[in-house]
Amino acid sequence: MDLLDSSHWGPVWALLHGMDREIAELYAEAGIGDVRTRFVGPMIQLSRQEPQSIQELADRIAVTHSAMSQTVAAMRRAGLVDDAPNVDGRTRRIRLSDRGRELVPFLAAEWRATEATVRQLDAELPYALSTVVEDIRRALERRSFRDRLRANFQL
Repeated sequence: MDLLDSSHWGPVWALLHGMDREIAELYAEAGIGDVRTRFVGPMIQLSRQEPQSIQELADRIAVTHSAMSQTVAAMRRAGLVDDAPNVDGRTRRIRLSDRGRELVPFLAAEWRATEATVRQLDAELPYALSTVVEDIRRALERRSFRDRLRANFQL
């Protein structure tokens, strides 16, 4: 048996990846296949307050600076963001491009539809996923994932 075939988290990853892929199909149907689902949060955030630094966006979206920097680079390649004029030469700030601004209403509608869809799915389950997530969060407050990982790690 392959190590990955026996992965306990494999089905969770596959489920989330599949849902993400179906959202991406909605984008392709709308003719915006170059937009990635990970762009939605930063774009909506930028639509609320521009310009922002990469660190400000990372903090608001709750990801690392490195992850947001990679996302912003991809958004820039897709023509969704531009550099904003800098008041402070030490911090590069970004803003939505004209194309990015045009797409925000569609992406905000997709976000709302996704949230509604997930809530509907949650209501169909005998044990809601949101409850599972909260139970996991509480368990990790008692003992961190890192501590648990270290206890199980063997080279």
